[in-house]
Amino acid sequence: MAFVLYCVDKAGHGHVRAENRPAHLDYLNGNLDRILIAGPMTSDDGASVTGSVIILSDDSRADAEAFAAGDPYTKAGLFESVTITAYKKVLP
Repeated sequence: MAFVLYCVDKAGHGHVRAENRPAHLDYLNGNLDRILIAGPMTSDDGASVTGSVIILSDDSRADAEAFAAGDPYTKAGLFESVTITAYKKVLP
C-alpha cells in the first residue's frame, strides 16, 4: 500500500532545513526500497522550499507514521504539519 507524506515547513525555518539536510538525505537513502518518490515543495518561482512530499510503499499506516517520525527533519522540528494519506496509483 502507498502513503503520501505531505510535510509543510514552519515559516522562517530554512536554517533548520539546511542544517539537517545531510542527515535527512542519509535517512532517505537508507530507505530507498520503500520510497516511490520524494522531493521538496517550492514556491511558484522555485526560489524557496516550503515543505516535502514523500510517497512510500509500506505495509501499514503505522509503518508510514514511524518513517515520518524517524525523519531528521521531523526530529529537528522543521515541519508545521505532516499529513499522511493512503494513496492508490492509477495512471500511468
